[in-house]
Formats: sequence, C-alpha cells, structure tokens
Amino acid sequence: MITDTHTHLYSEQFDEDQKAMMLRAKNAGVSRFFIPAIDSTYTKRMFQLEKDFPKDVFLMMGLHPTYVNENYLEELAHVKNWIHKRHFYAIGEIGIDLYWDNTFLTQQQEAFKTQIQWAKEKKWPIIIHCREAFDEIFEVLESEKSEDLFGIFHCFTGTKEQAEKAISYNMKLGIGGVVTFKNGKIDQFLHEIDVKHIVLETDSPYLAPIPYRGKRNESAYITHVIDKLATIYGLPFDEIAAITTQNSKDIFGI
Repeated sequence: MITDTHTHLYSEQFDEDQKAMMLRAKNAGVSRFFIPAIDSTYTKRMFQLEKDFPKDVFLMMGLHPTYVNENYLEELAHVKNWIHKRHFYAIGEIGIDLYWDNTFLTQQQEAFKTQIQWAKEKKWPIIIHCREAFDEIFEVLESEKSEDLFGIFHCFTGTKEQAEKAISYNMKLGIGGVVTFKNGKIDQFLHEIDVKHIVLETDSPYLAPIPYRGKRNESAYITHVIDKLATIYGLPFDEIAAITTQNSKDIFGI
C-alpha cells in the first residue's frame, strides 16, 4: 500500500483525465490520497473530488500562505466555519512563503499561528508549506510547541539541521520529486534521518520527479520517489512503501 500524503487532485490540470489519472495511480499501488486545501475558491472542487472517490480521498482544510492577502480574515473565517461543520484529516496546507513576495508576512504569520491553534484544539495534524521561510516557520512553531502540535513538513527541501529541527516539533518530512533532482540536495543527507520520520508525497500536479521533471505530476509517479528512497536507505521498494504508509497513519489517524 502506497500513500500520497499531499496531492492537489482537484486541480484544473486534471480536468481532462482525472478518472484515468486516478486509475493509473491505483494501478501503481497508490490507494490513499490526502488532499490539501488552498483557499475558498477550491472548496467546492475538493468536495466534488471526495464525492467521486469516497474510499480513496481524505480532505484537509486550511488557507495556503501564498493566498494570504487583503481578504485573509474572510478566508480564515471560511476555514473556521468548515472545520466546525465536519471532520477533516488535517489543517493544511498552511505556513509561510516568502519566495514570491513578503508584502503580507505579518498576515501570513498570523494566519499560520491561528490555524495551528485550531488544529491543536481539534487534535488534528498540520501540513506545513515552507518556502524561503524556515526561520519564520520555526519561530511560530516554537511559540506553539506542545504535545498537540504535530504534522508534516510538506515538500521538505531544507538542510539536515533543519530536518532535525522540524522533527523535534513532532513533524514528519514530506518527501517527493525533489529527492530525485540532481540539485535537490536532500538526497545527500537523508540516509542520516531515520525512515520513521519520512512520508511520501507528490504535490501533483507540481514537482514531477525525474524522468518527468518539468511535466505535469500525478500520483502514479510516486513510485519514482520510492525507488530513490529505496536506494538511499538500502531497503526494498515494498518496505519503503509499508513504513511510509504506517508513518502517514500515525499522523492522520487512519
């Protein structure tokens, strides 16, 4: 059993072949798909995806940091409304992104902190989006540190020291296509991080692994991530799949 802990299957990029794409993933052994939220404009598409694939798809709710702007309070109200209406498997994806713009850094920090507090109240995991913002992320995590703080550092691309720090906050490391890139760098130290701290993800339709880099990603391609991790850890493909799926169960509770 293979688990994709982070995939945007509701993306418009899958409108033409969503069912075929899901079938390819299942044929590749992927049977669990965890779906992060972005903002309110995608909520309807997320719920439709869940309706279409009720046994395979597990939804999260949250406000993505790059969608934090002038109306972020309205977006946070939308998140709060939904998490009190029904169950989700995580609050995510949330965090801080300073790659494109730092105009709304203060608002991103507030949104991140607020959503962490909601997750702790619900005893749900958080899914962290971090880009050019490790120090800012760790500052918020330190302020919210508790037994109820846990989750996944999605698309982890930091250093060994940053990996260890993330783990110290009860976070698993979400490993995807970047581990197959020649300039990805994380493959150089990952063998020093116990595989019990690793979960698999694609972030599809983004960050396709080698040999599909630059093309649309999809969940079936997660097998290339497993192949790379099998090499890094010196473990069989099936063992990587089994361990990382168990790690995902420990996080999501299912």
